[in-house]
Amino acid sequence: MSKKVCMVVAYHPFLDARIFKKEAKSLQKMGYDVSMIVPRKNGNLFDIDGTPFKKSYKNKVFTHEGIKIVTYHNENTRKSLNKVLSSEEVWETEGFNNPLTNLALAEDADIYHTHEYLSLFAGVGIKRRMLQEKGKKVKLIYDSHELTPDPIHPRTSEMKRKTLEEKLLIMLKEVDYLITVSDSIKDWYLARMPDLPMEVIYNSPPLLQDVEPKAYDGNQLTVGYEGNIAQHKGNKEKIFGISEICSKRLNFQFKIIGGSQFGNPLKIPQHLAPIIKQTGWVDYHSIPDHMQAIDIGWIDLEEVHYSLNSDYALPNKFFSYLNNGVPVVVNKCQEMENFIRKHKCGYVIQKQQADATDFANAFLYLKRNPEKLAKMSKNGRKVLEKIYSWEEMEKRLARVYTKLFPTP
Repeated sequence: MSKKVCMVVAYHPFLDARIFKKEAKSLQKMGYDVSMIVPRKNGNLFDIDGTPFKKSYKNKVFTHEGIKIVTYHNENTRKSLNKVLSSEEVWETEGFNNPLTNLALAEDADIYHTHEYLSLFAGVGIKRRMLQEKGKKVKLIYDSHELTPDPIHPRTSEMKRKTLEEKLLIMLKEVDYLITVSDSIKDWYLARMPDLPMEVIYNSPPLLQDVEPKAYDGNQLTVGYEGNIAQHKGNKEKIFGISEICSKRLNFQFKIIGGSQFGNPLKIPQHLAPIIKQTGWVDYHSIPDHMQAIDIGWIDLEEVHYSLNSDYALPNKFFSYLNNGVPVVVNKCQEMENFIRKHKCGYVIQKQQADATDFANAFLYLKRNPEKLAKMSKNGRKVLEKIYSWEEMEKRLARVYTKLFPTP
C-alpha cells in the first residue's frame, strides 16, 4: 500500500506553484497518495493572484488533477492557530483543536507536509494528537518558504520576534525533516538546529525543452517582469520610470507577466501605454510562451526596511527567467548576488534600494554589450539544465521522503 501524504496549508492558494504544481504533483507521480487541506477566505478558494473562485470549487471536498482537496474556513481557524504565542499548556487545550488540524487528522496520513509557520503549528498538533488518540507515529515536514519570523524586520516588535522564534525552536524539535528554498535560509536553521535533517529544494520550474538561443542584435530591447506588482515587488512607479528612460534611447518594451492582485490591470500613463504590455495572470504552464519575447528579466526586492527574507530570497521568477535563457538584473540581495556571481547569468546593481534610473542604466549598459548578454543567457540556461531544474529538485524531494520511510 502506498504511503499517504497530507499537505497542510494555512494561507497559500491551493494552486500554489510550489505546493500543488510541483511538490504535490511530483509526489503523486512517485506513487504517494496525496491530499491537501487548504483554506477558504469568505467562503471561497482563491487563485494565485488572490482573486476568489466564486463559481467553482464550491464543494467542501473534491478531487483536482487526481489530488484530494479538503477545504476549511480560514476565519474559523485563525484564533486557534494564533495560540502558538501562548504556553504549551494552552497549545494542548486550545491551540490544537481547530478545523485545519481536525481535517488533517481525519486523513490519517503517514507524512504531514506543512508550508507556513502557522501550518507548522497545526502539524505539531497533528503529530501529537495522532500519537495520543490513535497510537500512530507520523512524520512531520516543515517546508519553510521563507524565514518566519524575519529576524531583523522592524515591522515586528523585538519582543514579538523573540517570542515567535522561541516557539519556532520548540516546534522544530518535533519536525522530522526541514525543507527550504535557499542555502542562506538553510544555514540560518542549521545554526540553531544542527541535528535536524535539512534539504534545499529551489523554486525552479520544470526544464523547458528546445530553448532557442537569444539574439541581442538590433536596436530593440524587451525587459520583462513576472509576478505580483506591489510596493516592494515590481514597484509600478519604477516600471514607469524605467520605460520612460529606456524608450528615449532605443526601441523599448516592458512586458509584465502577472500584475497587481485580484486581476486588476495597472493603470498605465497614456504616453507609456504602447511601451508597457500586460498579460495579466496566466496559467503556470504557459509562462514560457510569454517569456519568449523577453530579453532581460527584472527583479527588485527593495524593502523600505531591510529584511533577511529579501536578502536570502531565490524567488520563482529568478529560475523562470534562467529556464528561458533570460539574464536577470537584480538589486543587491545576498543570495541572488551569490548565484549570479557564481554562474555569471545576470547583473547585480550594488544598491539595496535601486531606483528606476539605476535599473534603466543597467539595461542600457547591457544592451550596448550584446556579447555579455548572450553569454549570460547561455550560462543561465546551462545551469538550469545541469543543476537547478525541477526535475533535479524532484530527485531531492524523493530522497527526503525515502529517508522518512525507507523501502524495506
